[in-house]
Amino acid sequence: MIIGYARVSIPDQNLDAQLDQLHAVGAEKIFEEKITGTKRSRPQLDALLSQLRKKDVVVVTKYDRLARSLKDLLEIVEAIRDHGAGFRSLAEDIDTTTPAGRLVFHVFASIAEFERDRISERTKEGLAAARKRGRVGGRPSALSADQKIEVRRMRDEGRSIPEIARLFKVSQMTVRRA
Repeated sequence: MIIGYARVSIPDQNLDAQLDQLHAVGAEKIFEEKITGTKRSRPQLDALLSQLRKKDVVVVTKYDRLARSLKDLLEIVEAIRDHGAGFRSLAEDIDTTTPAGRLVFHVFASIAEFERDRISERTKEGLAAARKRGRVGGRPSALSADQKIEVRRMRDEGRSIPEIARLFKVSQMTVRRA
């Protein structure tokens, strides 16, 4: 039996393109999920793995729909293989039911992890360069430097945190951080 697995990272994203491709290759059953790939506990993937039988083939449109790291991908494909089933990725034309397909699978998985690591590295380098130029990322502070001084003065005078928060129209946590 051909079993499809379709996943998007956030609820606003649409599964239609993946579902169309999986139906086109004859998927008889499709497990759909709207959850980040970084979470290992994915209910529909777990359900798929628990229902696998010998000779089944798990099909995804791209292998990054199945996992976000090489380690995770290898573990999932190993679990599929332990059930006597195969794995197929349409975009990369990988089919682990053949020795050549298994080799290509491992090569592509390694390249994908390398590229994710490089993206992360470039992002960190860009953030560090921005910090050197005095730019700071993140959300702007709810209180100015002068307001923080005033918050501390009011607190030292005995005013309560909820009262100070109301006066400055900020959360109590913002007052505590100041």
